[in-house]
Amino acid sequence: MAELALVTLASLLAGCVDAIVGGGGLILVPALFAAYPGAAPATLFGTNKGGAIWGTAFAAWRFLRRVELRWCTWLPACACALTGSAAGAWAVTQIDARPLRIALPLVLLALLAYTLARKELGRAHAPRHAPRQEALWAGAIALVIGFYDGLFGPGTGSFFVFLFVRLLGFDFLHASAAAKLMNTSTNAAALTLFAATGHVWWGVALLLAVANIAGSFLGTHLALSRGAGFVRTVFIAVVGLLIIKTGHDAWSLLG
Repeated sequence: MAELALVTLASLLAGCVDAIVGGGGLILVPALFAAYPGAAPATLFGTNKGGAIWGTAFAAWRFLRRVELRWCTWLPACACALTGSAAGAWAVTQIDARPLRIALPLVLLALLAYTLARKELGRAHAPRHAPRQEALWAGAIALVIGFYDGLFGPGTGSFFVFLFVRLLGFDFLHASAAAKLMNTSTNAAALTLFAATGHVWWGVALLLAVANIAGSFLGTHLALSRGAGFVRTVFIAVVGLLIIKTGHDAWSLLG
């Protein structure tokens, strides 16, 4: 029971952070590994997806009630994200992801440095493309980052947010709303794969889902009430934590 209480609390906190800017896996996945050290990693990853997808979908729904996005852009992008994620999940069985794991902290560090240097980045919402061009850009981003999510995963939400801000001209609030749609699609692809292979504890996943939705409610409330500047601050904090986590993992691989 203590283990279940730990992962439920972690899911609540993860849902809150993930709803604002992504990165909830930084909290929930380590908690699952700490609570169930003897379980197969695939089962813990699958159970994480089984709980987290509901908080992400709930956050997307709440954002889209308040933040206007062009559906002609984002429905095709969702399909691209799902396709990319499925392709990445297949690719991970065919190629070695070690070089990517080693390079990731450097990529995240560059992303963080750029965001800090451009202090006005993502504070104003000024889409820079016509609908057709925006749809093409969004689809390309969704396909590439969706593939990365299926192949490896850490930082997926942060990459979505950064690219939507940098390439589409979104503020951090609109970028986070769009990222929730993309993450829901990529999580659905991953969850389908894990479920098909029997790697989901559905009883635990149900409790995680309830806690994740509760955390998502709090996170979306904070993001919507405090605006793009608040989301930008949380984004910087989450990317910083990702750099520490992925840097440690990369150092372990090199050691």
